[in-house]
Amino acid sequence: PTVPQIIRKGAAWYAGIGTETSKDTKVFALTGAVRAIGLVEEPMGTSLRTIIFDVGGGIPNKRKFKAVQLGGPSGGCVPEEYLDTPVDYESIAKAGAIMGSGGMIVMDDRTCMVDMARFFMDFIQDESCGKCTPCREGTRRMLEILEKICHGKGEPEDLETLERLSAVIKDSALCGLGQTGPNPVLSTLQYFRHEYEAHIYEKKCPAKRCVALLEFKVDVDKCKKCGICFKNCPVEAIEWRKKEPAYIHQDKCIRCLTCITKCPFDAID
Repeated sequence: PTVPQIIRKGAAWYAGIGTETSKDTKVFALTGAVRAIGLVEEPMGTSLRTIIFDVGGGIPNKRKFKAVQLGGPSGGCVPEEYLDTPVDYESIAKAGAIMGSGGMIVMDDRTCMVDMARFFMDFIQDESCGKCTPCREGTRRMLEILEKICHGKGEPEDLETLERLSAVIKDSALCGLGQTGPNPVLSTLQYFRHEYEAHIYEKKCPAKRCVALLEFKVDVDKCKKCGICFKNCPVEAIEWRKKEPAYIHQDKCIRCLTCITKCPFDAID
């Protein structure tokens, strides 16, 4: 509402917008895997489902909704079962996120939640002013652990270490950045712990986004036996003979994605 509207319609009208404890409207920056991105102004108490699917048009390309990250880089990632949560300060906090700057990043089923936590922790660590040790050193150590997990070198005790570091940073950091910084990690550990465990125990990325954990194979039914992948591989990890499908040697492959980008027939998975 604008100031003229409030003056013209009165305080009672203005107080009726929103919820009992969270008044007014809120501007959200809706982005990510959603059809209509942009700034969205809705009354406080509007559900996440309404904002993402009715206002934002839902998930494009027939993909499935996976999570929404709320509150900016130090916000939390909320899964599908919370879509009917009203967007107000109390409800969002209970879900493990924050209102923050009003950021809403929608993620579909192609998103790796471990890599997403790593991405936000990288931002938070970079933004740390360095004044207090918990934030300066704690976020750096958390980022190192997340990068290790994404590269297939994670260990079971890493999850406990992440949780312990998160608690220390939240309790002892001097400012809001450090106090909320662990949220992306804590929320993904709470709701998507199975993805962390897949990275650590199975050395697999369920979303197939962490390149270090992927194995590239040639689909012989799609392969046209052209040899383009063979000619472009920078480490000679691909074996090919004329009129035969290519073969990728996993022990030589460096996961550079060159073969995938060069193949005109989408024959490499």
